[in-house]
Amino acid sequence: MTILVTGATGTVGRQVVEQLVLRGADVRALVRDPAKAEFRAGVAVVQGDLLDVDSVRRAFSGISTLFLLNAVVPDEFTQALIALNVAREAGIKRVVYLSVIHSDRYVNVPHFAGKFGVERMIETMGVPATILRPAYFMGNDLTIKDVVSDHGVYPMPIGDKGLAMVDTRDIAEVAAIELMGRGRASDAPGIDRINLVGPDTLTGADVAAIWTEVLGRPVAYPGDDPAGFEQNLRQFMPHWMAYDMRLMSERFLSDGMIPEAGDVERLTALLGRPLRSYRGFAVEATVSI
Repeated sequence: MTILVTGATGTVGRQVVEQLVLRGADVRALVRDPAKAEFRAGVAVVQGDLLDVDSVRRAFSGISTLFLLNAVVPDEFTQALIALNVAREAGIKRVVYLSVIHSDRYVNVPHFAGKFGVERMIETMGVPATILRPAYFMGNDLTIKDVVSDHGVYPMPIGDKGLAMVDTRDIAEVAAIELMGRGRASDAPGIDRINLVGPDTLTGADVAAIWTEVLGRPVAYPGDDPAGFEQNLRQFMPHWMAYDMRLMSERFLSDGMIPEAGDVERLTALLGRPLRSYRGFAVEATVSI
């Protein structure tokens, strides 16, 4: 049983590889740049690009199970569809796909709509798959920890509806459990969806209060400004992506990211332990502040 991981050098993909190795899996990692492929011994590294069909065919040859992770890029949807079609050609009947929570609701947000399109393609093609739908990554807030600590402000416009923020380590562990389970199954189970959430649904004020407690000094939540958020992001990312993030933040304000009944309990049972909390994340983050 060989499991191929795409996006293997990214934050989530790298952790999925690690979790699979710890479980004794035969892991193959698809990477664009082998120089960045620093994995444990035994992980087979394959160079390729999801837009290069020949390299995808080579990477998919001889594998039984696929972890499909596509980065937020302009051609994300095309990359995913190429991967799914080549997987079908290769006879791969076990897939775990990393989507996003509320992909069917945030329909005006480009990377959400793209992932929902992939989910629909999985259904239409009849691909046996687990579709993982993570909420907002706690780790995203590492990019603004200096603003929090130096200026006493939590600047992410997440609103007052609440986000069920999730730790990427929990995402990776659930992904590995699902990949191993599908890989060992004698038949190919159908389609399952799992919302990946944290134990708490937090507003902007809630998060500021957590940082206030952890840092021992006041941290304020200044309010909701998606337009200002976009302008700040344009300083260090492509303008199309900054606009995509603005649209996402507007949906945070209007809809939030709310778990469904039973999500937390299901994940807790699957992992056999409590989910990692935002407070725990904040405590870890302060070590380097």
